[in-house]
Amino acid sequence: MSGNQGQGTDTRAQGVYVQSLARGLAVIRAFDADAPALSLSDVARRTGLTRAAARRFLLTLVELGYVRTDGRLFTLTPRVLELGFAYLSSLSLPEIAAPHLEALVERVHESASVSVLDGADVVYVARVPTSRIMTLAITIGTRFPAHATSMGRVLLAAQSPRPRVELRALTDRTVTDPAVLDRELDAVRDNGFCVVDEELELGLRSIAVPIRDAAGAVVAAANVSSRAGSVDLVHDVLPDLRVCAAAIEADLGRIG
Repeated sequence: MSGNQGQGTDTRAQGVYVQSLARGLAVIRAFDADAPALSLSDVARRTGLTRAAARRFLLTLVELGYVRTDGRLFTLTPRVLELGFAYLSSLSLPEIAAPHLEALVERVHESASVSVLDGADVVYVARVPTSRIMTLAITIGTRFPAHATSMGRVLLAAQSPRPRVELRALTDRTVTDPAVLDRELDAVRDNGFCVVDEELELGLRSIAVPIRDAAGAVVAAANVSSRAGSVDLVHDVLPDLRVCAAAIEADLGRIG
């Protein structure tokens, strides 16, 4: 985070910072899963823009096809996926991970995924589902708070220094004490895996392991998720999950 902030400060000092671009992106990011449809006032409040400025950006995005409106509410269109597709499609990781996740799912009969860390969130880049076990649908590009997920904790545990993130409670079991989370992350780093029990959603348990590049750096995490009580994740799933991660790492090393 500090590196990005420093870069922003440098570009402002050099006079090359394009404020209108930053504001336009802020308008797009104002929409999320909790607020997929926003009024003009909502967008202005969420971005800190004036209503007049927010209106100009929204109407420009409507003209470009990234936003639609019924005259009162604004929503994003599927075209916004183009903004992230170039990044996701340039990654070799999703294509490499997919067959190994499929093989893992065949063995454990539970959903499996690979995610990367983006700030305080994990972003899904590969997934092979079985039955739907969450109330929220998970697709490529889905984001969840890292602190409440097994993959997120694996990725946070590998960071040095560890970023400070907002510890929002998603269930009554979510860890929200920074000291407790630090101890959890220490254990994850030492054990090489993480189990999260109903902290993201009640009834959901998951186990995750790191995926490392050829230099040994943790670049992603793989997990298996299941309904609470349906399987012993450490005894029955962890060995196969580690085999899957090792296979992905081997393939990454061949192209690295």
